[in-house]
Amino acid sequence: QVQLVESGGGLVQAGGSLRLSCVASGVTFAVYTMGWFRQAPGKEREFVAAISLNGDITNYADSVKGRFTISRDNTKNTVYLQMNSLKPEDTAVYYCARRRNAGRGMSSELTEYAYWGQGTQVTVSS
Repeated sequence: QVQLVESGGGLVQAGGSLRLSCVASGVTFAVYTMGWFRQAPGKEREFVAAISLNGDITNYADSVKGRFTISRDNTKNTVYLQMNSLKPEDTAVYYCARRRNAGRGMSSELTEYAYWGQGTQVTVSS
Protein backbone atom coordinates (compact mmCIF):
# COMPACT_ATOMS: atom_id res chain seq x y z
CA GLN A 1 0.00 0.00 0.00
CA VAL A 2 1.48 3.30 -1.12
CA GLN A 3 1.62 5.97 1.54
CA LEU A 4 2.94 9.51 1.25
CA VAL A 5 3.35 11.64 4.37
CA GLU A 6 4.17 15.34 4.17
CA SER A 7 5.62 17.48 6.93
CA GLY A 8 7.30 20.84 7.42
CA GLY A 9 4.45 23.23 6.85
CA GLY A 10 3.69 26.13 9.15
CA LEU A 11 3.23 29.86 9.53
CA VAL A 12 5.97 32.13 8.20
CA GLN A 13 6.32 35.81 7.41
CA ALA A 14 6.65 37.02 3.86
CA GLY A 15 10.24 36.68 2.71
CA GLY A 16 10.83 33.69 4.94
CA SER A 17 11.62 30.07 4.13
CA LEU A 18 10.22 26.62 4.78
CA ARG A 19 11.34 23.14 3.82
CA LEU A 20 8.69 20.54 3.15
CA SER A 21 9.41 16.82 3.28
CA CYS A 22 7.45 13.87 1.94
CA VAL A 23 8.29 10.33 2.97
CA ALA A 24 7.03 7.49 0.79
CA SER A 25 6.39 3.91 1.85
CA GLY A 26 5.01 0.86 0.11
CA VAL A 27 6.56 1.89 -3.19
CA THR A 28 9.78 1.41 -5.11
CA PHE A 29 10.47 5.09 -4.74
CA ALA A 30 13.41 5.43 -7.09
CA VAL A 31 11.49 4.42 -10.24
CA TYR A 32 8.86 7.17 -10.05
CA THR A 33 8.77 10.84 -10.86
CA MET A 34 7.57 12.77 -7.83
CA GLY A 35 5.71 16.05 -7.72
CA TRP A 36 4.52 18.79 -5.41
CA PHE A 37 1.16 20.48 -5.86
CA ARG A 38 -0.75 23.06 -3.83
CA GLN A 39 -4.32 24.13 -3.30
CA ALA A 40 -5.36 27.50 -1.93
CA PRO A 41 -8.83 28.09 -0.47
CA GLY A 42 -11.43 28.37 -3.22
CA LYS A 43 -8.95 27.46 -5.93
CA GLU A 44 -8.11 24.36 -7.89
CA ARG A 45 -5.10 22.24 -7.05
CA GLU A 46 -2.11 23.38 -9.09
CA PHE A 47 1.30 22.09 -10.06
CA VAL A 48 4.31 23.42 -8.19
CA ALA A 49 7.30 21.23 -9.09
CA ALA A 50 8.35 17.78 -10.28
CA ILE A 51 11.58 15.79 -10.14
CA SER A 52 12.76 12.84 -12.21
CA LEU A 53 13.84 9.44 -10.92
CA ASN A 54 17.38 10.35 -9.98
CA GLY A 55 16.86 14.08 -9.61
CA ASP A 56 18.62 15.13 -12.80
CA ILE A 57 15.54 16.80 -14.27
CA THR A 58 13.29 19.27 -12.46
CA ASN A 59 10.32 21.33 -13.62
CA TYR A 60 8.69 24.27 -11.88
CA ALA A 61 5.59 26.37 -12.20
CA ASP A 62 6.44 29.85 -13.39
CA SER A 63 5.09 31.31 -10.16
CA VAL A 64 7.75 29.56 -8.04
CA LYS A 65 10.70 29.44 -10.41
CA GLY A 66 13.83 30.84 -8.80
CA ARG A 67 12.32 30.66 -5.30
CA PHE A 68 11.50 26.97 -4.77
CA THR A 69 13.78 23.95 -5.18
CA ILE A 70 12.65 20.35 -5.40
CA SER A 71 15.05 17.56 -4.49
CA ARG A 72 14.96 13.91 -3.49
CA ASP A 73 16.94 11.37 -1.52
CA ASN A 74 16.21 7.91 -2.86
CA THR A 75 18.06 6.28 0.03
CA LYS A 76 15.47 7.80 2.38
CA ASN A 77 12.42 7.52 0.09
CA THR A 78 11.98 11.26 0.57
CA VAL A 79 11.24 14.22 -1.67
CA TYR A 80 11.78 17.79 -0.48
CA LEU A 81 10.54 21.23 -1.40
CA GLN A 82 12.74 24.10 -0.26
CA MET A 83 10.69 27.30 -0.39
CA ASN A 84 12.48 30.64 -0.15
CA SER A 85 11.30 34.24 -0.50
CA LEU A 86 7.80 33.16 0.38
CA LYS A 87 4.88 35.38 -0.55
CA PRO A 88 1.34 35.57 0.85
CA GLU A 89 0.08 34.11 -2.43
CA ASP A 90 2.05 30.94 -1.66
CA THR A 91 -0.41 30.22 1.16
CA ALA A 92 -1.99 26.82 0.45
CA VAL A 93 -2.12 23.19 1.42
CA TYR A 94 0.88 21.51 -0.19
CA TYR A 95 0.65 17.92 -1.42
CA CYS A 96 3.28 15.54 -2.65
CA ALA A 97 2.32 13.00 -5.27
CA ARG A 98 3.73 9.97 -7.06
CA ARG A 99 3.42 9.80 -10.81
CA ARG A 100 1.05 7.10 -12.00
CA ASN A 101 3.53 5.27 -14.23
CA ALA A 102 7.11 4.30 -13.48
CA GLY A 103 9.83 5.68 -15.70
CA ARG A 104 11.47 8.93 -16.66
CA GLY A 105 8.42 10.81 -17.89
CA MET A 106 7.80 14.24 -16.39
CA SER A 107 4.41 15.87 -16.05
CA SER A 108 2.68 18.84 -14.48
CA GLU A 109 -0.80 17.36 -14.97
CA LEU A 110 -2.74 16.25 -11.88
CA THR A 111 -4.20 13.29 -13.75
CA GLU A 112 -0.70 11.90 -14.31
CA TYR A 113 -0.28 11.40 -10.55
CA ALA A 114 -1.93 8.44 -8.84
CA TYR A 115 -1.03 8.72 -5.16
CA TRP A 116 -1.27 11.74 -2.91
CA GLY A 117 -0.31 12.64 0.61
CA GLN A 118 -2.68 14.20 3.13
CA GLY A 119 -1.17 17.64 2.65
CA THR A 120 0.62 20.13 4.88
CA GLN A 121 -0.57 23.69 5.45
CA VAL A 122 1.71 26.59 4.53
CA THR A 123 0.59 30.05 5.61
CA VAL A 124 2.56 33.15 4.67
CA SER A 125 1.67 36.34 6.48
CA SER A 126 2.25 39.77 4.99
